[in-house]
Amino acid sequence: MEILIVNLSPARSTLGRFARAGRLRAGLAALVALAVPTAVPAAGVSRGFSRLLDAVVRIDVREVAFDEGARRFEASIGSGVVLSDDGLVLTNAHVASPRAVEIGITLSSLERVDAKLVGWDHWTDLALLRIDMEGVRRRGLKFTHAEFGDSDKLFPGQTVYAVGTPYGLTRTVTRGIISNTRVYFEADHGVNGYETGLFNTWLQTDAAINPGNSGGPLVSDDGRVVGITSRGYMGANNLGFAIPANTARRIVSDLVRAGAVTRSYIGIVPGALQDLEGFYALALDTGMLINSVDPGSPAARAGLQGGDILLAINGQPVDGRYPEQLPPIQNLIASQPVGSSLAFTVKRGGATSTVKVVTERLESSIGEEWVLDRWGLGVRKVSRAYAREHQLTDDTGVIVIGVQPGYPADVAGLQPGDIVMKINRKPVGSLDVVKEAHEAYARKPEAMLFEAERSRRVSLFIVKP
Repeated sequence: MEILIVNLSPARSTLGRFARAGRLRAGLAALVALAVPTAVPAAGVSRGFSRLLDAVVRIDVREVAFDEGARRFEASIGSGVVLSDDGLVLTNAHVASPRAVEIGITLSSLERVDAKLVGWDHWTDLALLRIDMEGVRRRGLKFTHAEFGDSDKLFPGQTVYAVGTPYGLTRTVTRGIISNTRVYFEADHGVNGYETGLFNTWLQTDAAINPGNSGGPLVSDDGRVVGITSRGYMGANNLGFAIPANTARRIVSDLVRAGAVTRSYIGIVPGALQDLEGFYALALDTGMLINSVDPGSPAARAGLQGGDILLAINGQPVDGRYPEQLPPIQNLIASQPVGSSLAFTVKRGGATSTVKVVTERLESSIGEEWVLDRWGLGVRKVSRAYAREHQLTDDTGVIVIGVQPGYPADVAGLQPGDIVMKINRKPVGSLDVVKEAHEAYARKPEAMLFEAERSRRVSLFIVKP
């Protein structure tokens, strides 16, 4: 199921079926409601729910963006929830990313404090922040923190509440039900161009979710966090989606410990069997289709092919008949230590065999980005994943992602999509090579020879002062 994400920031607005629930362009937040500084439990409101309200925060983010070969800054608004006394705040990865240069947290007291990114995980659309506790203590500020609930115990029809700061409004609560506990979708460019949705299913709710809600908690009657609101369905009537709390709990643990989540990769693209069991002579609820295999990946080196049926992993049977059953299987592989040897039981035609596959570290197809201001050139490092997907010989080079009109790179004829392989005959093995060449140009402007690949043909370009 293909999911397209709407970026609500005017600078990068596109239309699609799904919208992030929240990173709201700050300039759109024309209405900002003043909240009562301390929530007072009312009749019918549990103490836990009242405490939860005081743990929900507004997040203002200023981040750098590399558009059309220029460095620009964008402001946006999202939501978050405080998880600990030492100021950990959970939100969405599309709200706060490594591109953030300034992060502000507005507490329930309406006091604003600074925060820093602890780590992010675009695969699950989660990010962890930490409040500047020195500033909190110096100013005598206080806040409460929320507790996770067990998302595995949720059931369709259960009442839940989405809490957040839609359009900059403070601590807004909407009520709905859990519509589905295992919704599947993935997006190749779901989080600021990064992949998401491969390793978890999502909670679906009809509680109203609007721009600015992203990163806020989905909670039960007792105020426990059962999900983190992430996105909504464009053009539908209250179809919202949240990351399950049990997924978020695991991600938070990894981000606190290492600042990132390390996963294993083997290079298979799975597919749901659905009505193919008869064609492959399989028993019902058995096996997962391997749609394709990434060239040069561990799976390809082990001899796996598109059309194979994966029956078991390390002797554990797999069932991938329906799309929502695929993320747990992919997560089973991804959660193995990097370098693990996995025994895949595979059916090909009428034969069944066991294949050993050694995992590699999972990487995004989106490499590090940078802007070379003097040239008017925006570039992105070619990642190993990108090289395999596009059948490149290796991961050498940088991809041109933007060119400023009239600047030296534009005059030379470089275009978005070109892969710069060499500069002055020096191979571009890392982004540092390009930065060093740009610094040398800035110190002493002189013509430089760029060797770039375009449509699998190599061309030469001279970038002049």
